[in-house]
Amino acid sequence: MKNLKLLQLLESVLGKGKPTSGNNVAFFSPFTSHYKPKLEINIDTSADGDNPWHCWISDKKGRSIVSLFKQLNQPKERFEQLARIIQTTRYRSEKQETQDTVLQLPEEYHPLWIYKKSFEYNAAMHYLKRRGVTVFDIIKYRIGYAESGQYSGRIIIPSYDSDGHLNYFVSRIYRDRETMKHKNPSVSKDIIGFEMLINWREPIVLCEGSFDAIAVKRNAIPLFGKQIQPELQKKIIEEHVQDIYICLDADALKNALDIAERFMNEGLNVYFIELQDKDASELGFEAITKRISETMQMSFEDLMTMRMGMLWK
Repeated sequence: MKNLKLLQLLESVLGKGKPTSGNNVAFFSPFTSHYKPKLEINIDTSADGDNPWHCWISDKKGRSIVSLFKQLNQPKERFEQLARIIQTTRYRSEKQETQDTVLQLPEEYHPLWIYKKSFEYNAAMHYLKRRGVTVFDIIKYRIGYAESGQYSGRIIIPSYDSDGHLNYFVSRIYRDRETMKHKNPSVSKDIIGFEMLINWREPIVLCEGSFDAIAVKRNAIPLFGKQIQPELQKKIIEEHVQDIYICLDADALKNALDIAERFMNEGLNVYFIELQDKDASELGFEAITKRISETMQMSFEDLMTMRMGMLWK
């Protein structure tokens, strides 16, 4: 697909271009006086930021528009315009490439709602029961586990987008041992956790992790961390969400207040759930539901008071 902004920039330097084969555009060459446009430039910027060009009469050529502009002694402003266009194009290309990568659950993933006669299956189920996860939660969130492979001995909780496509998953060991507790795929977290289960017409709850969201149960979105990603922030604004509850752990107070202020500035009704020693998953469904129901809407005065309190600690 042709880069239209790049084409406009080139036409401001070389005059009107003429599309030829593929993504090439031909211009009258500044290196010769030929009566036909013989300078061809590929307008489709590569992942490396290249746009090969070639003058078929003078045989001058290069891999980038920068090299062309240098030969034409273009002013500094042209190079700055070009850099902005190429940078934007490369970012979009990288983002598209990430989106095109199909994420899959580990081959060893086994759904826990399907009984398996094994010691590991029982251990995984026992761990979830201790954390207050019910059979209904297992089915609702499609929770599974693995007995072998790189996710061996781990609970696996997938997340699906609004079309039912896997967009992320987390894993957590179900036995206490000296190893990394969490192991997640090396993909972008700029997604909407549990999006398939979210009703944007109802209040939503932002949590840190999957187990926190499962404990809340109703319209809870895990951030898979302490920061809100651009895609989720954009979706909340676009869907005109009215009420948003922020339920992050106590050690993420600054992040939680930043998120609260961001949405309050957008006109949303923000409810800040203060967590002390326990997170949502440790409190459990009944306790966190009670905490949510008792939380009052946050005002800008409340926000500033909490920020000032942080400074004095």
